[in-house]
Amino acid sequence: MTRESPHHGLAMMLRTLKLPTFAAMHEQVALRGDREGWTLGQSLRHLCELEIEERRMRKIERLLKASELPPDKTLATLDTRRWPTKVQRQIPALCSGEFLDRADNVLVFGLPGRGKTHLCAAIGHELVRKGRPVYFTSTAMLVQRLLRAKRDLVLERELDRLDAFDAVILDDIGYVQQERDEMEVLFTFFAARYERKSVMITSNLVFSQWDRIFKDPMTTAAAIDRLVHHSVILELASKRSFRADVALERNDNYDDNYREALTTSSGDTEEQGTERQPGGEF
Repeated sequence: MTRESPHHGLAMMLRTLKLPTFAAMHEQVALRGDREGWTLGQSLRHLCELEIEERRMRKIERLLKASELPPDKTLATLDTRRWPTKVQRQIPALCSGEFLDRADNVLVFGLPGRGKTHLCAAIGHELVRKGRPVYFTSTAMLVQRLLRAKRDLVLERELDRLDAFDAVILDDIGYVQQERDEMEVLFTFFAARYERKSVMITSNLVFSQWDRIFKDPMTTAAAIDRLVHHSVILELASKRSFRADVALERNDNYDDNYREALTTSSGDTEEQGTERQPGGEF
Protein backbone atom coordinates (compact mmCIF):
# COMPACT_ATOMS: atom_id res chain seq x y z
CA MET A 1 0.00 0.00 0.00
CA THR A 2 1.44 3.40 -1.01
CA ARG A 3 1.88 5.72 1.93
CA GLU A 4 0.71 9.32 1.52
CA SER A 5 3.60 11.79 1.59
CA PRO A 6 3.70 14.15 4.58
CA HIS A 7 3.67 17.17 2.26
CA HIS A 8 0.53 15.94 0.48
CA GLY A 9 -1.27 15.38 3.79
CA LEU A 10 -0.25 18.83 5.02
CA ALA A 11 -1.45 20.47 1.81
CA MET A 12 -4.86 18.77 2.20
CA MET A 13 -5.17 19.99 5.79
CA LEU A 14 -4.20 23.52 4.82
CA ARG A 15 -6.87 23.56 2.11
CA THR A 16 -9.40 22.28 4.63
CA LEU A 17 -8.44 25.21 6.86
CA LYS A 18 -8.96 27.52 3.85
CA LEU A 19 -5.29 28.50 3.61
CA PRO A 20 -4.67 28.05 -0.14
CA THR A 21 -1.50 30.15 -0.24
CA PHE A 22 -0.05 28.15 2.66
CA ALA A 23 -0.88 25.00 0.74
CA ALA A 24 0.67 26.25 -2.49
CA MET A 25 3.81 27.81 -1.00
CA HIS A 26 4.77 25.83 2.13
CA GLU A 27 7.24 23.54 0.35
CA GLN A 28 8.92 26.44 -1.44
CA VAL A 29 9.13 28.44 1.79
CA ALA A 30 10.54 25.42 3.65
CA LEU A 31 13.32 25.05 1.07
CA ARG A 32 14.10 28.76 1.25
CA GLY A 33 14.11 28.58 5.03
CA ASP A 34 16.62 25.72 4.96
CA ARG A 35 18.89 27.70 2.60
CA GLU A 36 18.74 30.92 4.58
CA GLY A 37 18.69 29.40 8.06
CA TRP A 38 15.21 30.59 9.02
CA THR A 39 13.66 29.47 12.27
CA LEU A 40 10.27 27.77 12.20
CA GLY A 41 8.73 31.01 13.42
CA GLN A 42 10.30 32.99 10.57
CA SER A 43 9.00 30.52 7.99
CA LEU A 44 5.51 30.62 9.46
CA ARG A 45 5.56 34.42 9.55
CA HIS A 46 6.55 34.55 5.87
CA LEU A 47 3.75 32.14 4.95
CA CYS A 48 1.27 34.26 6.92
CA GLU A 49 2.40 37.38 5.06
CA LEU A 50 1.95 35.62 1.72
CA GLU A 51 -1.52 34.40 2.70
CA ILE A 52 -2.60 37.85 3.89
CA GLU A 53 -1.32 39.56 0.75
CA GLU A 54 -2.99 37.02 -1.52
CA ARG A 55 -6.29 37.48 0.30
CA ARG A 56 -5.94 41.25 0.02
CA MET A 57 -5.40 41.00 -3.73
CA ARG A 58 -8.37 38.65 -4.17
CA LYS A 59 -10.55 41.03 -2.18
CA ILE A 60 -9.49 43.97 -4.36
CA GLU A 61 -10.28 41.95 -7.49
CA ARG A 62 -13.77 41.18 -6.14
CA LEU A 63 -14.39 44.79 -5.12
CA LEU A 64 -13.15 46.10 -8.46
CA LYS A 65 -15.45 43.77 -10.37
CA ALA A 66 -18.43 44.73 -8.20
CA SER A 67 -17.63 48.45 -8.46
CA GLU A 68 -18.26 48.70 -12.23
CA LEU A 69 -15.73 51.53 -12.31
CA PRO A 70 -14.48 52.58 -15.77
CA PRO A 71 -11.16 50.69 -16.00
CA ASP A 72 -9.29 53.46 -17.82
CA LYS A 73 -10.29 56.35 -15.53
CA THR A 74 -7.62 56.01 -12.86
CA LEU A 75 -5.37 58.37 -10.95
CA ALA A 76 -2.50 57.50 -13.31
CA THR A 77 -4.43 58.87 -16.31
CA LEU A 78 -5.93 61.87 -14.52
CA ASP A 79 -4.77 65.32 -15.70
CA THR A 80 -5.33 67.87 -12.93
CA ARG A 81 -3.15 70.70 -14.23
CA ARG A 82 -5.99 73.01 -15.30
CA TRP A 83 -8.00 72.64 -12.12
CA PRO A 84 -7.78 75.12 -9.23
CA THR A 85 -4.96 74.48 -6.77
CA LYS A 86 -7.52 73.98 -4.01
CA VAL A 87 -9.04 71.04 -5.89
CA GLN A 88 -5.64 69.49 -6.61
CA ARG A 89 -4.74 69.64 -2.93
CA GLN A 90 -7.93 67.88 -1.86
CA ILE A 91 -7.47 64.83 -4.08
CA PRO A 92 -4.93 62.94 -1.86
CA ALA A 93 -7.16 63.36 1.20
CA LEU A 94 -10.16 62.04 -0.72
CA CYS A 95 -8.15 59.07 -2.00
CA SER A 96 -7.23 58.18 1.59
CA GLY A 97 -10.88 57.32 2.24
CA GLU A 98 -11.20 59.22 5.51
CA PHE A 99 -14.33 60.96 4.24
CA LEU A 100 -16.02 57.55 4.11
CA ASP A 101 -15.50 57.07 7.84
CA ARG A 102 -17.37 60.34 8.42
CA ALA A 103 -20.08 59.46 5.85
CA ASP A 104 -19.25 62.70 4.03
CA ASN A 105 -20.44 63.27 0.48
CA VAL A 106 -18.32 64.49 -2.44
CA LEU A 107 -20.08 66.83 -4.87
CA VAL A 108 -18.22 67.68 -8.09
CA PHE A 109 -19.47 70.52 -10.31
CA GLY A 110 -18.29 71.70 -13.70
CA LEU A 111 -19.20 72.17 -17.33
CA PRO A 112 -19.23 69.14 -19.66
CA GLY A 113 -15.79 67.75 -20.46
CA ARG A 114 -14.01 69.18 -17.42
CA GLY A 115 -13.08 65.79 -15.95
CA LYS A 116 -15.77 65.30 -13.30
CA THR A 117 -16.40 61.65 -14.12
CA HIS A 118 -12.69 60.86 -14.37
CA LEU A 119 -11.97 62.47 -11.02
CA CYS A 120 -14.67 60.53 -9.17
CA ALA A 121 -13.76 57.27 -10.89
CA ALA A 122 -10.06 57.76 -10.08
CA ILE A 123 -10.88 58.34 -6.42
CA GLY A 124 -13.09 55.25 -6.57
CA HIS A 125 -10.20 53.14 -7.86
CA GLU A 126 -7.97 54.33 -5.02
CA LEU A 127 -10.66 53.52 -2.45
CA VAL A 128 -11.01 50.01 -3.86
CA ARG A 129 -7.24 49.54 -3.57
CA LYS A 130 -7.67 50.30 0.13
CA GLY A 131 -10.32 47.62 0.43
CA ARG A 132 -13.35 49.94 0.47
CA PRO A 133 -16.45 48.81 -1.46
CA VAL A 134 -17.48 51.36 -4.10
CA TYR A 135 -20.17 51.33 -6.77
CA PHE A 136 -20.13 53.49 -9.92
CA THR A 137 -23.26 54.13 -11.96
CA SER A 138 -24.94 56.79 -14.02
CA THR A 139 -27.75 58.52 -12.16
CA ALA A 140 -30.21 57.46 -14.86
CA MET A 141 -29.27 53.78 -14.46
CA LEU A 142 -29.59 53.93 -10.68
CA VAL A 143 -33.01 55.57 -10.91
CA GLN A 144 -34.24 52.86 -13.27
CA ARG A 145 -32.86 50.19 -10.94
CA LEU A 146 -34.72 51.70 -7.98
CA LEU A 147 -37.92 52.11 -10.01
CA ARG A 148 -37.89 48.42 -10.91
CA ALA A 149 -37.38 47.52 -7.27
CA LYS A 150 -40.25 49.77 -6.22
CA ARG A 151 -42.51 48.24 -8.86
CA ASP A 152 -41.63 44.76 -7.60
CA LEU A 153 -42.16 45.83 -3.96
CA VAL A 154 -38.50 45.20 -3.05
CA LEU A 155 -37.19 48.77 -2.83
CA GLU A 156 -36.07 48.32 0.78
CA ARG A 157 -34.10 45.22 -0.20
CA GLU A 158 -32.45 47.10 -3.10
CA LEU A 159 -31.46 49.95 -0.80
CA ASP A 160 -29.94 47.38 1.56
CA ARG A 161 -27.86 45.99 -1.32
CA LEU A 162 -26.58 49.47 -2.11
CA ASP A 163 -25.90 49.98 1.58
CA ALA A 164 -23.11 47.41 1.29
CA PHE A 165 -21.05 50.03 -0.59
CA ASP A 166 -19.17 52.64 1.43
CA ALA A 167 -19.53 55.04 -1.52
CA VAL A 168 -21.97 55.13 -4.41
CA ILE A 169 -20.76 57.31 -7.31
CA LEU A 170 -23.65 58.88 -9.21
CA ASP A 171 -22.48 60.24 -12.53
CA ASP A 172 -24.24 63.03 -14.44
CA ILE A 173 -27.10 63.90 -12.13
CA GLY A 174 -27.62 67.10 -14.14
CA TYR A 175 -28.67 65.19 -17.24
CA VAL A 176 -31.57 63.44 -15.53
CA GLN A 177 -34.96 65.09 -16.04
CA GLN A 178 -37.04 63.27 -13.48
CA GLU A 179 -40.67 62.31 -13.57
CA ARG A 180 -42.33 62.31 -10.17
CA ASP A 181 -41.77 58.59 -9.51
CA GLU A 182 -38.13 58.89 -10.54
CA MET A 183 -37.61 61.92 -8.33
CA GLU A 184 -39.15 60.12 -5.36
CA VAL A 185 -36.88 57.04 -5.55
CA LEU A 186 -33.79 59.21 -5.98
CA PHE A 187 -34.74 61.27 -2.94
CA THR A 188 -35.43 58.05 -1.00
CA PHE A 189 -31.92 56.86 -1.89
CA PHE A 190 -30.33 60.09 -0.61
CA ALA A 191 -32.40 59.98 2.57
CA ALA A 192 -31.47 56.34 3.23
CA ARG A 193 -27.73 57.10 3.07
CA TYR A 194 -27.89 60.41 4.95
CA GLU A 195 -25.25 60.53 7.73
CA ARG A 196 -24.61 56.79 7.26
CA LYS A 197 -22.89 56.19 3.92
CA SER A 198 -21.23 58.44 1.35
CA VAL A 199 -22.47 59.54 -2.05
CA MET A 200 -20.22 60.99 -4.76
CA ILE A 201 -22.05 63.04 -7.37
CA THR A 202 -21.03 64.76 -10.60
CA SER A 203 -23.21 67.54 -11.97
CA ASN A 204 -23.11 70.18 -14.68
CA LEU A 205 -25.93 72.01 -12.87
CA VAL A 206 -25.34 74.17 -9.80
CA PHE A 207 -27.75 73.85 -6.90
CA SER A 208 -29.94 76.75 -8.01
CA GLN A 209 -30.76 74.70 -11.12
CA TRP A 210 -31.58 71.44 -9.36
CA ASP A 211 -35.29 72.18 -9.56
CA ARG A 212 -34.91 70.82 -13.12
CA ILE A 213 -34.15 67.47 -11.51
CA PHE A 214 -36.55 67.30 -8.58
CA LYS A 215 -39.27 69.64 -9.96
CA ASP A 216 -40.78 70.33 -6.53
CA PRO A 217 -39.01 73.21 -4.65
CA MET A 218 -39.44 71.58 -1.24
CA THR A 219 -38.02 68.26 -2.40
CA THR A 220 -35.15 70.05 -4.14
CA ALA A 221 -34.29 71.94 -0.96
CA ALA A 222 -34.52 68.80 1.17
CA ALA A 223 -32.29 66.81 -1.18
CA ILE A 224 -29.65 69.53 -1.31
CA ASP A 225 -29.79 69.95 2.47
CA ARG A 226 -29.04 66.25 3.04
CA LEU A 227 -26.23 66.15 0.51
CA VAL A 228 -24.50 69.35 1.61
CA HIS A 229 -24.74 68.86 5.39
CA HIS A 230 -21.60 66.69 5.48
CA SER A 231 -19.83 67.23 2.18
CA VAL A 232 -16.76 68.20 0.19
CA ILE A 233 -17.64 70.41 -2.78
CA LEU A 234 -15.28 70.62 -5.74
CA GLU A 235 -15.63 73.02 -8.66
CA LEU A 236 -13.68 72.00 -11.76
CA ALA A 237 -13.32 75.35 -13.43
CA SER A 238 -11.40 75.48 -16.69
CA LYS A 239 -11.83 77.55 -19.87
CA ARG A 240 -12.13 74.62 -22.29
CA SER A 241 -13.09 70.97 -22.02
CA PHE A 242 -10.52 68.17 -22.01
CA ARG A 243 -12.21 66.64 -25.03
CA ALA A 244 -11.81 69.86 -27.02
CA ASP A 245 -8.12 70.00 -26.12
CA VAL A 246 -7.57 66.38 -27.17
CA ALA A 247 -9.27 67.08 -30.50
CA LEU A 248 -7.02 70.08 -31.11
CA GLU A 249 -3.85 68.21 -30.12
CA ARG A 250 -4.65 65.30 -32.44
CA ASN A 251 -5.55 67.49 -35.39
CA ASP A 252 -2.82 70.09 -35.81
CA ASN A 253 -3.77 70.49 -39.47
CA TYR A 254 -7.15 72.07 -38.63
CA ASP A 255 -7.34 75.66 -39.81
CA ASP A 256 -7.70 78.59 -37.44
CA ASN A 257 -11.43 78.99 -38.13
CA TYR A 258 -12.10 75.42 -36.99
CA ARG A 259 -9.99 75.91 -33.88
CA GLU A 260 -11.90 79.05 -33.01
CA ALA A 261 -15.23 77.28 -33.50
CA LEU A 262 -14.19 74.34 -31.33
CA THR A 263 -12.91 76.61 -28.59
CA THR A 264 -16.10 78.67 -28.65
CA SER A 265 -18.40 75.64 -28.64
CA SER A 266 -16.61 74.14 -25.65
CA GLY A 267 -17.42 77.19 -23.58
CA ASP A 268 -20.77 78.27 -24.94
CA THR A 269 -22.67 76.82 -21.98
CA GLU A 270 -20.53 78.57 -19.39
CA GLU A 271 -23.09 81.15 -18.40
CA GLN A 272 -25.92 78.66 -17.93
CA GLY A 273 -23.79 75.88 -16.43
CA THR A 274 -21.67 77.75 -13.89
CA GLU A 275 -24.12 80.08 -12.29
CA ARG A 276 -22.98 80.59 -8.73
CA GLN A 277 -24.93 80.63 -5.53
CA PRO A 278 -24.98 83.82 -3.40
CA GLY A 279 -21.56 84.35 -1.93
CA GLY A 280 -19.74 83.01 -4.98
CA GLU A 281 -19.85 79.35 -3.94
CA PHE A 282 -21.81 76.35 -5.18
